[in-house]
Amino acid sequence: MSEVAALPLEQSKYDRLIAAARDETPAVTIVVHPCDETSLRGPLEAAETGLIKPVLVGPEAKIRSVAAEHRLELGSYEIVDVPHSHAAAAKAVAMIREGRGELLMKGSLHTDELMREVAASATGLRTDRRISHVFIMDVPGHAETLFITDAAINIFPDLEAKRDIVQNAIDLWVTIGLGEPRVAILSAVETVTTKIPSTIEAAALCKMAERGQITGGVLEGPLAFDNAIDPEAAKIKGIVSPVAGRAQILVVPDLEAGNMLAKNLTFLSHADAAGIVLGARVPIVLTSRADSVRTRLASCAVASLYAARRRTPKVAAV
Repeated sequence: MSEVAALPLEQSKYDRLIAAARDETPAVTIVVHPCDETSLRGPLEAAETGLIKPVLVGPEAKIRSVAAEHRLELGSYEIVDVPHSHAAAAKAVAMIREGRGELLMKGSLHTDELMREVAASATGLRTDRRISHVFIMDVPGHAETLFITDAAINIFPDLEAKRDIVQNAIDLWVTIGLGEPRVAILSAVETVTTKIPSTIEAAALCKMAERGQITGGVLEGPLAFDNAIDPEAAKIKGIVSPVAGRAQILVVPDLEAGNMLAKNLTFLSHADAAGIVLGARVPIVLTSRADSVRTRLASCAVASLYAARRRTPKVAAV
């Protein structure tokens, strides 16, 4: 069991991640078009907390105007002046390719506009791994951090894409020091049936893990949501596995299911949902205008911690 699981429930899971990230050298973070209060305040607060070192890419006059209007202190942070959001996305990606930053952070431009530059075949940041998103959920009343993937990038991923989605999430969990994760491949039921294709893919992913095509975590599936996270539900169904009832990473069948699950937890259980994009050359922080200050800081903390641990691998849990 990881240290996170053993810590008292009243201690915030996000606070522990933020504290761990503050112990590392802040990652140089290219912030793309931070041209409204929320998107500018987020990286500045993260920098003040000691999580990142921001480089602001966008129209300099607009950035300074927003800062002045909302009394935000820009200090000596570097500003790279470009005329508009599309140019900001292109410039930010180019700066990452040049080795001038370890993280990307979305500002006040559309996610599609940024990801189009990231995914460009000739000039983007693609690797041989599929790009995917992970929500890092802090759910009140639940003892452990929950990862939900993919609820933001891949709409209807096939089996090969799901392999990468699972591996991306496992790599994040392990790299930031949470131990070996228990991974539940979710469906509507826990039995394999041709009537529900996601159950077949779940079984295939588990076999892929057995054969070393997915590494670093313990997989189980298909599992319904209840018997993935509730030990009593798993016991009633007679499911005996180290994952059932104790899952830490929840792999959803498709974006629709994942989006609904994450938002249900956010709005009905009052969970916080930090999130980053993986599978590109660097982690990408995708924040929302609805994110709380703590959620924005947690997103930066996870991304910065991931970058730092890849820079200097450590085995200590947070």
